[in-house]
Amino acid sequence: MQFSVIIPTYNRADLVCEAVDSVLAQSEPPQEIIVVDDGSTDDTQQQLEKFGAAVKVVHQENSGISSARNTGIKHARCEWLAFLDSDDLWKRTKIAQQKESLLEFPQY
Repeated sequence: MQFSVIIPTYNRADLVCEAVDSVLAQSEPPQEIIVVDDGSTDDTQQQLEKFGAAVKVVHQENSGISSARNTGIKHARCEWLAFLDSDDLWKRTKIAQQKESLLEFPQY
């Protein structure tokens, strides 16, 4: 079971790296992390460069959060998607718990 994590962001350079760090710290890391920069005018791009190849950054003109999520979906390669807002953090076991629930209740 493979996961793509999609993080849309707009002018949250001060927060988006913490969100990414919470994904990188997962007990079961995802196969990919995609941050969609929705036309930020702050230093979001420069802040995200520190992650290198660990994070795929996609840039688009400012089109809103729904558009940014859809752009992330278009770039995702995994069967399962997980969404994280750029001002939120995940507990260390979020993906592991999600996998466990999906295995326990495959009908969902």
